[in-house]
Amino acid sequence: MKIPWWVVSFASVALVAAASSQDPHLSSARVVFQTNYGDIEFGFFPSVAPQTVDHIFKLVRLGCYNTNHFFRVDKGFVAQVADVVGGRSAPMNEEQRKEAKKTVAGEFSDVKHVRGILSMGRYDDPNSAQSSFSMLLGNAPHLDGQYAIFGKVTKGDDTLTKLEQLPTRKEGMFVMPTERITILSSYYYDTEMESCEEEKSVLKRRLAASAVEVERQPFVEYFGLCCGGDALKQTLNLPLLSSISDF
Repeated sequence: MKIPWWVVSFASVALVAAASSQDPHLSSARVVFQTNYGDIEFGFFPSVAPQTVDHIFKLVRLGCYNTNHFFRVDKGFVAQVADVVGGRSAPMNEEQRKEAKKTVAGEFSDVKHVRGILSMGRYDDPNSAQSSFSMLLGNAPHLDGQYAIFGKVTKGDDTLTKLEQLPTRKEGMFVMPTERITILSSYYYDTEMESCEEEKSVLKRRLAASAVEVERQPFVEYFGLCCGGDALKQTLNLPLLSSISDF
């Protein structure tokens, strides 16, 4: 049976549209932020924003996001992580401070700002992104092409929903939680390595047990995880500064 040309054309357009709406390829690396409201796991889009991914992942490996917080939660819009220089409650060592102060050139793409997407915060200068980033809580097309998207949330949407339900206050243009949403600890792993669920479970218990002491100690121990290998252990120290405003 001969298929009309317009049916073929319509099907082709539909396939192209579906393909263009798909997310970019996720790398195998995963990062988990353990907050006082639950875990949030995310992955990276290295083909979209390679410099940004390298920078953020290095900050994670150095333990820079431990004791940091979400300074902004605007329901249906964004949950934004503070700049680690100023956002943490623990001191910072020289290596962390050096990496955290670096800026990343804006890697803007045609990937859309939809719920779960990770998008870098910045000042008016498009090349001023440092360590603050947002987890999208809804569609924000006005941000498309203006802020660098570098990954997406892969697990923990229920935690994002919890954050959206917390009491907030308005400060200028920002909607901020009335109580601190702390990133108690973080770890990372590779989905392509051999299963390390038991190792991750042990690590998470150790992190949970030590998280209670974070606010009372001048130093915090960071345990970073690579699947198939030993847990990494570092001692961090970092000064407190004011957090930045983004978007």
